[in-house]
Amino acid sequence: MEVIKIKHPHNIDKNEFQPMVLALGYFDGVHKGHQEVILTAKEIAHSKGLRSAVMTFDPHPSVVLRNSMEHVEYITPLDEKEKLIESLGIDYLFVVEFSVPFSQLLPQEFVDQYLIGLNAVHIVAGFDYSYGKMGKGTMETLPFHSRAQFESTVVPKLETYNEKISSTLIRSRIKNGNMDQLPNLLGRYYTVSGTVIHGDKRGRTIGFPTANIAVKNEYILPPVGVYTVRILVEGNWFEGVCNVGYKPTFNKEKSSRPSIEVHIFDFNKEIYDQEVTVEWHKHLRSERKFSGVDELVGQITIDKENALSYFNKAQILESH
Repeated sequence: MEVIKIKHPHNIDKNEFQPMVLALGYFDGVHKGHQEVILTAKEIAHSKGLRSAVMTFDPHPSVVLRNSMEHVEYITPLDEKEKLIESLGIDYLFVVEFSVPFSQLLPQEFVDQYLIGLNAVHIVAGFDYSYGKMGKGTMETLPFHSRAQFESTVVPKLETYNEKISSTLIRSRIKNGNMDQLPNLLGRYYTVSGTVIHGDKRGRTIGFPTANIAVKNEYILPPVGVYTVRILVEGNWFEGVCNVGYKPTFNKEKSSRPSIEVHIFDFNKEIYDQEVTVEWHKHLRSERKFSGVDELVGQITIDKENALSYFNKAQILESH
C-alpha cells in the first residue's frame, strides 16, 4: 500500500494516479462498520479493474476546530490505522492534513480538488458521511457535486444488538472497561502499543515481575483496574495480567497518567526498550489499596488464577 500525505492546498495532477475507487471516512478504530466501507470499495475496484484507495484525515478535526477538545485520544493512532488499512489489501491511502483552511472548503471545492482532482471514479462512504465546510455536503448531495465525473455507493448502518457500530460506542466501551465487548465491534481485540521502561522494580521482589509500559498518549486507556491481557513480545503472544493504575498501596500521590504494568506468565527475559503490544481481554477487578505486601501478593495470586482460568476457557481470536 502506498501512503500519500497531502497538505492543503495541494498541486497534485490527477494523471499521477490511475482511476480509483475511493473510500471516505475518518476511520478511527477501523471497526466493523469502517471495514464494510473499505472492503466495499475494494470489491468494486476489483470488479472494475481499478485501484482501491482510502482517504482519511489527520489530526482529528476537533483538535483544529476546538469544538470539544484540543487533545484527542484515539482508538487507533495514525500509524496503527495505516497498518490496519494496509491489512485489508488497499492500494492507496491518502492522509489529508486537516487544517483550518482545509475545513473552510465548500462541499463543491472539496469534491473538485480531493475527489475528481485525485482521479476517483467511484466514491464509497457510510450513510452519515459529510464533507465540506460545516459538513454541509452529505451522501445525498454527492451525486450533484460529482459533476457526473464519478459514481457513488452508500454503505448502510451496521448494527450489533440494535446499536450502531461507531467509534463513539467503542470509546464508551473502553472508558467503561468493557474490553470483552470490543471484538464484536472491532472484529479484533483492542490493543495499545508502547515501550518497556524501567519502573521501581518492586514486582520482582514480591515474586510478580512486571513489564512497565510507556504507552503513546494518543491511545484511549481503560479505567484503572486489573485486566486479563495478552502481550506481543518479539513476535510472540504471551498471556498475562495487567494493572492499570496508580499503585495506591505504595504511592501516596497520584501521577498525571496511570501506569500500565503487565505480569507476563512463564516469562523471564529482559525486554527493556522493546516495543510491545498489549491486547485487552477482560476486566477482573478495580484497583484498591491493600494493607500491606502480603495482602497484595495474595490478591495478585488470585488475579493470576482468574486470568489463567479465563484463557483456558476462552476461544481467542487470533490477532494479525
